[in-house]
Amino acid sequence: MKLFLDTADINEIAELNETGLVDGITTNPSLIAKSGRNILETIKKICEIVSGPVSAEVTATDYAGMIKEGKRLAEIASNVTVKIPLTKDGLKACSALSKSKISVNVTLCFSTAQALLAAKAGASFISPFIGRLDDIGSNGMNLISEIVEVYSNYSFSTEILVASVRGVQHVVDAALLGADVATVPPNIMLKMYKHPLTDKGLEDFLTDWKSTGQSIL
Repeated sequence: MKLFLDTADINEIAELNETGLVDGITTNPSLIAKSGRNILETIKKICEIVSGPVSAEVTATDYAGMIKEGKRLAEIASNVTVKIPLTKDGLKACSALSKSKISVNVTLCFSTAQALLAAKAGASFISPFIGRLDDIGSNGMNLISEIVEVYSNYSFSTEILVASVRGVQHVVDAALLGADVATVPPNIMLKMYKHPLTDKGLEDFLTDWKSTGQSIL
Protein backbone atom coordinates (compact mmCIF):
# COMPACT_ATOMS: atom_id res chain seq x y z
CA MET A 1 0.00 0.00 0.00
CA LYS A 2 1.22 3.49 -0.82
CA LEU A 3 1.64 6.05 1.94
CA PHE A 4 0.95 9.72 1.25
CA LEU A 5 1.55 12.57 3.68
CA ASP A 6 -1.44 14.79 4.39
CA THR A 7 0.25 18.13 4.97
CA ALA A 8 1.40 21.35 3.34
CA ASP A 9 4.31 21.86 5.74
CA ILE A 10 7.39 22.06 3.51
CA ASN A 11 9.84 21.24 6.30
CA GLU A 12 7.92 18.15 7.43
CA ILE A 13 7.62 16.93 3.86
CA ALA A 14 11.33 17.40 3.16
CA GLU A 15 12.35 15.61 6.37
CA LEU A 16 10.05 12.61 5.95
CA ASN A 17 10.72 12.33 2.22
CA GLU A 18 14.33 11.49 3.09
CA THR A 19 13.11 8.20 4.61
CA GLY A 20 12.17 6.94 1.14
CA LEU A 21 8.74 5.98 2.47
CA VAL A 22 6.68 8.88 1.11
CA ASP A 23 4.83 7.96 -2.08
CA GLY A 24 2.90 11.19 -2.51
CA ILE A 25 1.27 14.19 -0.83
CA THR A 26 -2.28 15.38 -0.29
CA THR A 27 -3.07 19.00 0.51
CA ASN A 28 -6.21 21.07 0.80
CA PRO A 29 -7.03 24.78 1.24
CA SER A 30 -7.22 24.38 5.03
CA LEU A 31 -3.72 22.86 5.25
CA ILE A 32 -2.23 25.52 2.99
CA ALA A 33 -3.98 28.28 4.95
CA LYS A 34 -2.33 26.94 8.14
CA SER A 35 1.07 27.05 6.43
CA GLY A 36 0.64 30.76 5.70
CA ARG A 37 2.16 30.31 2.25
CA ASN A 38 0.93 31.08 -1.26
CA ILE A 39 -0.96 28.08 -2.68
CA LEU A 40 0.76 28.03 -6.08
CA GLU A 41 4.24 28.49 -4.62
CA THR A 42 3.55 25.82 -2.00
CA ILE A 43 2.39 23.24 -4.54
CA LYS A 44 5.37 23.98 -6.78
CA LYS A 45 7.83 23.54 -3.92
CA ILE A 46 6.21 20.28 -2.76
CA CYS A 47 6.37 18.91 -6.31
CA GLU A 48 10.10 19.70 -6.39
CA ILE A 49 10.62 17.66 -3.21
CA VAL A 50 8.33 14.69 -3.85
CA SER A 51 8.31 12.78 -7.14
CA GLY A 52 4.96 11.04 -6.52
CA PRO A 53 1.45 12.48 -6.94
CA VAL A 54 0.76 15.78 -5.19
CA SER A 55 -2.93 16.55 -4.73
CA ALA A 56 -3.77 20.24 -5.08
CA GLU A 57 -7.39 21.19 -4.47
CA VAL A 58 -9.53 23.62 -6.43
CA THR A 59 -11.45 26.25 -4.49
CA ALA A 60 -14.17 26.84 -7.09
CA THR A 61 -17.49 25.03 -6.67
CA ASP A 62 -18.90 25.50 -10.17
CA TYR A 63 -17.96 23.43 -13.23
CA ALA A 64 -16.36 26.26 -15.24
CA GLY A 65 -14.37 27.46 -12.24
CA MET A 66 -13.12 23.97 -11.40
CA ILE A 67 -11.99 23.40 -14.97
CA LYS A 68 -10.14 26.72 -15.06
CA GLU A 69 -8.47 26.21 -11.67
CA GLY A 70 -7.77 22.54 -12.37
CA LYS A 71 -5.90 23.33 -15.56
CA ARG A 72 -3.92 26.06 -13.80
CA LEU A 73 -2.91 23.70 -11.00
CA ALA A 74 -1.96 20.97 -13.48
CA GLU A 75 0.41 23.40 -15.19
CA ILE A 76 2.53 23.70 -12.03
CA ALA A 77 4.21 20.30 -12.40
CA SER A 78 3.74 16.97 -14.13
CA ASN A 79 3.03 15.18 -10.83
CA VAL A 80 0.15 17.43 -9.75
CA THR A 81 -3.16 15.63 -9.18
CA VAL A 82 -6.11 18.00 -9.23
CA LYS A 83 -8.32 17.51 -6.19
CA ILE A 84 -12.03 18.06 -6.79
CA PRO A 85 -15.04 17.74 -4.42
CA LEU A 86 -17.57 14.97 -4.97
CA THR A 87 -20.46 17.07 -6.23
CA LYS A 88 -22.43 17.01 -9.46
CA ASP A 89 -20.27 19.75 -10.96
CA GLY A 90 -17.20 18.11 -9.47
CA LEU A 91 -17.87 14.80 -11.20
CA LYS A 92 -18.54 16.62 -14.46
CA ALA A 93 -15.22 18.45 -14.09
CA CYS A 94 -13.49 15.18 -13.19
CA SER A 95 -14.71 13.59 -16.40
CA ALA A 96 -13.56 16.53 -18.53
CA LEU A 97 -10.15 16.86 -16.89
CA SER A 98 -9.54 13.11 -16.98
CA LYS A 99 -10.28 13.07 -20.71
CA SER A 100 -7.61 15.78 -21.03
CA LYS A 101 -5.12 13.39 -19.38
CA ILE A 102 -5.09 15.35 -16.11
CA SER A 103 -4.93 13.23 -12.95
CA VAL A 104 -7.90 13.84 -10.64
CA ASN A 105 -8.44 13.01 -6.98
CA VAL A 106 -12.16 13.15 -6.09
CA THR A 107 -12.40 14.10 -2.44
CA LEU A 108 -15.01 14.21 0.34
CA CYS A 109 -16.42 10.78 -0.46
CA PHE A 110 -18.75 9.32 2.18
CA SER A 111 -20.65 6.58 0.34
CA THR A 112 -20.08 3.66 -2.01
CA ALA A 113 -22.52 5.17 -4.52
CA GLN A 114 -20.39 8.31 -4.66
CA ALA A 115 -17.25 6.22 -5.16
CA LEU A 116 -18.90 4.35 -8.03
CA LEU A 117 -19.74 7.60 -9.80
CA ALA A 118 -16.20 8.94 -9.31
CA ALA A 119 -14.73 5.81 -10.89
CA LYS A 120 -17.11 6.09 -13.84
CA ALA A 121 -16.05 9.74 -14.22
CA GLY A 122 -12.45 8.62 -14.66
CA ALA A 123 -10.99 9.65 -11.31
CA SER A 124 -7.39 8.60 -10.72
CA PHE A 125 -8.08 8.54 -6.97
CA ILE A 126 -11.16 8.46 -4.75
CA SER A 127 -10.76 9.80 -1.21
CA PRO A 128 -13.20 8.29 1.32
CA PHE A 129 -13.05 10.17 4.65
CA ILE A 130 -13.14 7.39 7.23
CA GLY A 131 -12.40 9.43 10.35
CA ARG A 132 -15.29 11.80 9.75
CA LEU A 133 -17.63 8.82 9.32
CA ASP A 134 -16.40 7.35 12.60
CA ASP A 135 -17.08 10.73 14.23
CA ILE A 136 -20.81 10.47 13.47
CA GLY A 137 -21.13 6.88 14.63
CA SER A 138 -20.63 5.14 11.28
CA ASN A 139 -17.85 2.65 10.56
CA GLY A 140 -15.50 4.19 8.05
CA MET A 141 -13.79 0.90 7.30
CA ASN A 142 -17.08 -0.63 6.18
CA LEU A 143 -17.07 1.98 3.41
CA ILE A 144 -13.54 1.03 2.38
CA SER A 145 -14.53 -2.65 2.28
CA GLU A 146 -17.51 -1.91 0.02
CA ILE A 147 -15.53 0.29 -2.36
CA VAL A 148 -12.77 -2.32 -2.64
CA GLU A 149 -15.37 -4.94 -3.56
CA VAL A 150 -17.21 -2.77 -6.08
CA TYR A 151 -14.04 -1.63 -7.82
CA SER A 152 -12.83 -5.22 -7.95
CA ASN A 153 -16.12 -6.38 -9.48
CA TYR A 154 -15.69 -4.04 -12.44
CA SER A 155 -11.89 -3.68 -12.63
CA PHE A 156 -11.97 0.10 -12.18
CA SER A 157 -8.50 1.64 -12.31
CA THR A 158 -9.39 4.35 -9.76
CA GLU A 159 -7.16 4.01 -6.69
CA ILE A 160 -8.77 4.01 -3.25
CA LEU A 161 -7.05 6.69 -1.18
CA VAL A 162 -8.07 6.37 2.46
CA ALA A 163 -8.30 9.85 4.01
CA SER A 164 -9.19 11.42 7.36
CA VAL A 165 -6.94 8.88 9.04
CA ARG A 166 -6.92 9.28 12.83
CA GLY A 167 -4.42 6.66 13.95
CA VAL A 168 -2.06 3.83 13.09
CA GLN A 169 -4.83 1.21 13.30
CA HIS A 170 -6.72 3.01 10.53
CA VAL A 171 -3.68 2.51 8.30
CA VAL A 172 -3.40 -1.16 9.21
CA ASP A 173 -7.12 -1.78 8.66
CA ALA A 174 -6.98 -0.03 5.29
CA ALA A 175 -4.06 -2.23 4.25
CA LEU A 176 -5.87 -5.38 5.38
CA LEU A 177 -8.87 -4.44 3.25
CA GLY A 178 -6.73 -3.85 0.17
CA ALA A 179 -6.88 -0.05 -0.13
CA ASP A 180 -4.35 1.35 -2.59
CA VAL A 181 -3.25 4.37 -0.57
CA ALA A 182 -3.54 5.85 2.91
CA THR A 183 -2.81 9.53 3.38
CA VAL A 184 -1.66 10.32 6.90
CA PRO A 185 -0.59 13.34 8.91
CA PRO A 186 3.17 13.34 9.62
CA ASN A 187 2.67 12.53 13.31
CA ILE A 188 0.88 9.28 12.43
CA MET A 189 3.61 8.20 10.02
CA LEU A 190 6.14 8.77 12.79
CA LYS A 191 4.05 6.64 15.17
CA MET A 192 4.00 3.76 12.70
CA TYR A 193 7.59 2.74 13.38
CA LYS A 194 7.31 3.00 17.17
CA HIS A 195 6.73 0.04 19.47
CA PRO A 196 7.83 -0.30 23.13
CA LEU A 197 9.15 -3.81 22.57
CA THR A 198 11.38 -2.54 19.76
CA ASP A 199 12.83 0.09 22.10
CA LYS A 200 13.28 -2.47 24.90
CA GLY A 201 14.89 -5.01 22.58
CA LEU A 202 17.35 -2.45 21.23
CA GLU A 203 18.23 -1.37 24.75
CA ASP A 204 18.93 -4.99 25.75
CA PHE A 205 21.05 -5.65 22.64
CA LEU A 206 23.15 -2.53 23.25
CA THR A 207 23.67 -3.41 26.89
CA ASP A 208 24.82 -6.92 26.00
CA TRP A 209 27.12 -5.61 23.27
CA LYS A 210 28.67 -3.03 25.59
CA SER A 211 29.51 -5.78 28.08
CA THR A 212 31.72 -7.50 25.48
CA GLY A 213 34.03 -4.49 25.19
CA GLN A 214 34.18 -5.02 21.43
CA SER A 215 33.79 -2.58 18.53
CA ILE A 216 32.71 -3.25 14.95
CA LEU A 217 34.81 -0.36 13.65
